[in-house]
Amino acid sequence: MIGLRDDTDSALPPPPPPSQAPQLAARLFAEGGWLQSALELEHRPQQEHMARAVAASFASDETLLFEAGTGVGKSLAYLLPGIIQATDQSRQLLVSTHTISLQEQIETKDLPLCRRIFKSQPELAAYADFKSAVLVGKANYLCPTRLATALRDKQELFSTPESSELQRIADWAATTREGLRHELSPPPAPEVWEWVNADSSACSRKHCDCERCFYQRARTRLRLAQIIIVNHSLLFALMNAGGAAETGASRGVLFPDDFVVLDEAHTVPEVATDHFGLRLSSYGIDRMLKHLFNPKTRRGLMARHGGAFEQQLVLDALEASEQFFGFLRDNLLAKHPVARLRSECDCEPWLDGPLHALIKAVGNRADKLDDGRERDELLEQRGRLKTVQTGLRQWLAAADEAFVYWLERSGRRQTIVTLRTAPLDVAPYLRDQLLSRGTAVVCTSATLAMGGTIEPFQNRIGAEAARTVMVASPFDFARNMRVYVAADVPLPTPREAKLAISALIDYIRFCTLATTGGSLVLFTSYHDMRQVADALERDFAKAGRPFFMQGEAGSRTELTRRLRAAGNGILFGTDSFWAGVDVPGPSLSQVIVTRLPFDPPTHPVAEARSEWVRDRGGNPFNELTLPDALIKFRQGIGRLIRSADDRGVITILDARVLAKAYGRLFLACLPVTDFTRLTVANRADTFRPFT
Repeated sequence: MIGLRDDTDSALPPPPPPSQAPQLAARLFAEGGWLQSALELEHRPQQEHMARAVAASFASDETLLFEAGTGVGKSLAYLLPGIIQATDQSRQLLVSTHTISLQEQIETKDLPLCRRIFKSQPELAAYADFKSAVLVGKANYLCPTRLATALRDKQELFSTPESSELQRIADWAATTREGLRHELSPPPAPEVWEWVNADSSACSRKHCDCERCFYQRARTRLRLAQIIIVNHSLLFALMNAGGAAETGASRGVLFPDDFVVLDEAHTVPEVATDHFGLRLSSYGIDRMLKHLFNPKTRRGLMARHGGAFEQQLVLDALEASEQFFGFLRDNLLAKHPVARLRSECDCEPWLDGPLHALIKAVGNRADKLDDGRERDELLEQRGRLKTVQTGLRQWLAAADEAFVYWLERSGRRQTIVTLRTAPLDVAPYLRDQLLSRGTAVVCTSATLAMGGTIEPFQNRIGAEAARTVMVASPFDFARNMRVYVAADVPLPTPREAKLAISALIDYIRFCTLATTGGSLVLFTSYHDMRQVADALERDFAKAGRPFFMQGEAGSRTELTRRLRAAGNGILFGTDSFWAGVDVPGPSLSQVIVTRLPFDPPTHPVAEARSEWVRDRGGNPFNELTLPDALIKFRQGIGRLIRSADDRGVITILDARVLAKAYGRLFLACLPVTDFTRLTVANRADTFRPFT
């Protein structure tokens, strides 16, 4: 569980005093203002506009949707007013991002710059000592209390190999500063980590030494921080778990009386959809049951606090789980890894009875213990069992027409079955849990608008009444960007598939080898990417061009770092590489778009939403598919110009921008109005990359 509830949290904060954020933001960002005079930062009218709008939103606790093109300086425009607001009113600013790279930029670059700015002026000195913290899920922290218990009881809990892993964690615990799982290499074994991490009622102020416990220390930093950095995924998971409302607070999203900035907000509908639904996996349920009693090792909570009766109940539940998920795997997922559930599942509820009996037995065992850590832990396990039972019943019934129901097969051996649900319309949930919490919410991104208006995005997140503002990038795109569109690449139809791939290979070879700097080649299909890579990898090697591809040798962050360092590298990427890649300078001098980024409506969520729109008399392509593709396209081409000095080429290898009526909408997304048509016949004389 990842709740934020704390017995000492203040549920009803007093009314905040006035803030100087609007007045001070005006003096900071004005032409000749403090940013210019003290730190010699250039004045950007777009940044000033944004800072003033953000400060006004904070002061009035209202929602603002602000699209700011690349180079506006969004981070400072919300961080400086936000820190002033938080300090003046003793509140907390939540800044949520989608990508790790932006989170790291805020933490390591932008916040230190804010501190320098505050220290540069006597009028701002009161804000220079602001505190910041990064919010990380509870299960990522080591709990020394649980570690000590596991070491004490290791003979009862662990086999010999697991005991060795436990000792490795204990040795690391003596040297780690933060106690975060990602600091331990190689990562800890999941079956051992679950006994020592902080995601348990055993890790609390009541049971832990707040000076020694890594999670409790992190909570203290959170309580004292004026600014808290989080990622969208954790933000919406915590909101779905109750957020500030769980504490009884009348205002605030995660913490009483906080206020929020969502950067990279174009991803909010997708991330929120993923978290405002159900996710139950066979793997997770198996782990939960074996935490109670593992028949292989004869260890677990019911080995310590139960007897043969309770242990048999766990065995019954494990057997029922295997029967239940095995049936789903063999009957619904035999042909495809994803299957939609359109009505009540024709499947026996094998798990319901065993879970019910186990819930009762665990509760009875807890009632026989005195108040304390062990009783709390059993009660927590009973609560988790109840949550699973409720979720299984809801999924099997598939009765809520506002949700789509499906199941997935995954894992190395494709044996893990996950039950999923998601809301067809995420707007009511965002409106209720984010936008109607009596506090300021600022959504910003370089790509909120579709067809020149933010209204479609407003409707998708339930922010119809919010103020919207759009400012363009200050960069000189007309001077620093050239756009080429290949007019003779066959359309990507089944009949022309082979010819289309052959043409892609030919054009990518020509364009990349004609460019002296680095190239990012964006695909919409891993299969297409692999085919092109197989055909061109030797050519790149002969030309002395380092080649990197998604799915091989590193994460997106690592591959981006390697492209930046190479200077003349070529990076192939699919879905996640359309956004978040930040490589300024000549190391990225060309972005090649192989196909317009339409997502086929084959996933259960996309399919169900298309049906939902069609049933209401709408057009799914115009209302869902096309807007999503336009935003993704804008993100993709936005990888090229990342600073005022950047120069480069956009090359589009999908002739649909010329042949289809909707193509003009994609061309309108380009930051320049002119483009050049390429053909095999004219490209040698026409294609002119920057040198």
